[in-house]
Amino acid sequence: MFAGMKKRIISLWFPRLHSDRILRRQPMTGPFAVTAHAQNTDRLLCVNQEAQSAGLERGMSLSDAHALCPSLRSEPHHPQADQYFLSGLSRWARRYCPWVAQDGGDGLLMDITGSAHLFGGEEAMLNDLGHRLGHARLNARWGVADTRGAAWALAHYRPGIAAMGETERALNSLPVAALRIAPQEDVTLQRLGVKTIGQLTKLPRATLGQRFGASVLMRLDQALGTHGETISPEAEAPVYATRLTFPEPIGLSSDVMAALERLLPALCAKLRDHQMGARTMLLICRRVDGQDQQVELRLARPLRDAARIQPLFERGVGTIDAGFGIDQLRLVATQVEHLAVEQIAHHAPQSQDGLHDLITRLGNRIGLDNIQRFLPADSHIPERSFKIAAAAWSEPSGTWVSPAPRPIRIFPPEGIAATGNAPPKRFRWRRQSLATARATGPERIAPEWWLMDENWRSGMRDYWRIETQQGRRLWMFYTPQNPGWFVHGEFA
Repeated sequence: MFAGMKKRIISLWFPRLHSDRILRRQPMTGPFAVTAHAQNTDRLLCVNQEAQSAGLERGMSLSDAHALCPSLRSEPHHPQADQYFLSGLSRWARRYCPWVAQDGGDGLLMDITGSAHLFGGEEAMLNDLGHRLGHARLNARWGVADTRGAAWALAHYRPGIAAMGETERALNSLPVAALRIAPQEDVTLQRLGVKTIGQLTKLPRATLGQRFGASVLMRLDQALGTHGETISPEAEAPVYATRLTFPEPIGLSSDVMAALERLLPALCAKLRDHQMGARTMLLICRRVDGQDQQVELRLARPLRDAARIQPLFERGVGTIDAGFGIDQLRLVATQVEHLAVEQIAHHAPQSQDGLHDLITRLGNRIGLDNIQRFLPADSHIPERSFKIAAAAWSEPSGTWVSPAPRPIRIFPPEGIAATGNAPPKRFRWRRQSLATARATGPERIAPEWWLMDENWRSGMRDYWRIETQQGRRLWMFYTPQNPGWFVHGEFA
């Protein structure tokens, strides 16, 4: 249909996709970063505008970032959640053209050949695109050109539109890194004094081929359009859904649950055939008056076990308003994940099914993201020795390392009236008079000198485990540089 028509490509780049996804769900102000574990430490993967303005950048270690910006807040990276989010954006972008593909983990490619005129031209299309993305609180940059490589270069280095047939002119002043070449090739070209694409195009092709092989020439040809580069849109995902129509309307919760007993095995069989598990299920109840009642079930882990899923629907089904009756049920797995077939062993490992089901039940009441767990962090400072992550998107860690027992509860240090560097025999705390029965310690903890932490400005601390005659088990410390005693936590 588009034979003879010049191709036009949009490269849509979301430079802050990882942080934007979280901030859309949990709006906050101030510096924020998404971290990933690399090179034996947590590093910044993505930062918001406030963090960037504070001097933080991708690749910086989290400890260095806190030293530079003590008010920084962070969350660990959830690749699967980002992938789902980008897939959703890909489906949404089909409102502009049918050919949309994901480009890496933070971008989209859109073949708008023959589509732009439906929106009043390319500029009007981009204005509409930018308005909608801005309303969704997403940072985006885009480039439009005749080729995929040129559009990518513009999106990442000079957002805008390259007029049809003007690709080379639009690219001439861009750095050679805009060709998507390897970092080492970019460094070598820079050392040779070749800084822009325009300078690169003037070099003899034979010399480039001898020095760099075919890779640099291929990327240059792809950007200029002399070497074809296709866009392969995502295949339509299978629809995991089952439906049941009743000869007579039903209205009781028990009837809906009985119908689910027939729907769930069929749906789980479809999931099993594709080695998938459901993360989110939607039960749609169509009433005789044409109105729909919906029950959404979000699961803490991907599942395709009908017997386990069935009771998790009970609470939601109990809230359905059947009206004058329900004549059709439709069960859809709206969010799925890969779930490999598990081998049945002679000795089954300890199951976490009960915990996952509990997280599911609680999460469907207060939100799965609000069910959190503690994970170890790379710090010896008690307040920073852990991080918090959503339980549904993380796994428990068995690598907690503690040089000495730690209290079950830590709170901001609370001063008490005591003198000397030995644990006080009697002291008053929270309007209680307490007497020391046993003291174990000290354990000396020094501050992280590379961080300017106001809470540790008093210097090193000598921690003691204090058991009182009244039954309280406290975690207390003494500060030698600025003498004083504080209660920092309480044991079970």
